[in-house]
Amino acid sequence: MFMLRKKAEMPSESLALTGRAEAIPTAAEHEIFGRQLKGPYPDGIETVWFGMGCFWGAERKFWELGSGIWITAVGYGGGYTQNPTYEEVCTGKTGHTELVLVAFDPKTLPFRDLLRTFWESHDPTQGMRQGNDNGTQYRSAIYCSTDAQLSEALASRNDYEARLRAQGFNPITTEISREPDVYFAEANHQQYLIKVPHGYCGLKGTGVSCS
Repeated sequence: MFMLRKKAEMPSESLALTGRAEAIPTAAEHEIFGRQLKGPYPDGIETVWFGMGCFWGAERKFWELGSGIWITAVGYGGGYTQNPTYEEVCTGKTGHTELVLVAFDPKTLPFRDLLRTFWESHDPTQGMRQGNDNGTQYRSAIYCSTDAQLSEALASRNDYEARLRAQGFNPITTEISREPDVYFAEANHQQYLIKVPHGYCGLKGTGVSCS
């Protein structure tokens, strides 16, 4: 129980794992789309990182949107450790949360549709956990690449929180900010549920719809 509590508390920067200067090797191409995972992405493609629990199932939610999605990928961010490994993130000593990168064409797929998928696919009121997954790496987050995204994300949070509160849920705990330092996860975690179709997915929404 002590270890669970410690993993559910953000470490101080001074006590966080140091990490490393070199990037962790990741996949070159997307398993489904066949495009370069790290880019460069075409002009007009925007990016956003979402944290909503275990990133395996969360990534699938976004690649299944299809048209308008250029790339999805998983990674780590919101903490202190430079270029962390999955094992290091799992210790709770990096401060990072598991994230999904979504590179999308806003002319085909509006940002509001990504926000709807995000809010309705997990429970954003649970703090440092998601369902039975406990720890800082499972906290809810939206890390935006533009000020326009940030403004829309904050507005959507206020709207969705009102809807949740009307149904008896606690306040939303989702972190919403401009994109911090983020790091791509190892190759075996990219598009994991394509490689392991019956692999673990603990995502569960609240049943409350967005406007």
